[in-house]
Amino acid sequence: MVSNNRNTLLENISFTGHKNVLATNRSTLEVTTENFLTLRGDCIIGVNASKSCEKLSERTKSWLQKDDHRVLIRIEVANESFLLTAFGSAKLTHTNDISMVIRKSDFTCHRTLAIKASASAIDIPRTIVALLRKEALGSMQIYAVP
Repeated sequence: MVSNNRNTLLENISFTGHKNVLATNRSTLEVTTENFLTLRGDCIIGVNASKSCEKLSERTKSWLQKDDHRVLIRIEVANESFLLTAFGSAKLTHTNDISMVIRKSDFTCHRTLAIKASASAIDIPRTIVALLRKEALGSMQIYAVP
């Protein structure tokens, strides 16, 4: 367990960019364990993710499966980083074995990591997107916000 001021690190997920990363979706952001990406996946920012929703620690799932528990999500690529916040919900199941989706809406399904996010794929700085399109390595840290 690592603390960042008041926030506690729950998960660190690694992923790889892909030449087809668009990051233009206005409502979601996704990473997938799959090793391919078509241009239809406009919310996907990374492939070959080290974890899917199903593989999250029980500690992370427990935090996120409570209404209004907040998380800070930090996306890092090379020397660039991007922060967003999102919330948990008692409706989350975290059972998908392929991907994890962060949503601006309150929609939940087995692929949903968190809801009511402050940002989506379109909000990621284009400098980060450019690095991801060059297949740079990235990471996504999820912090519990008390």
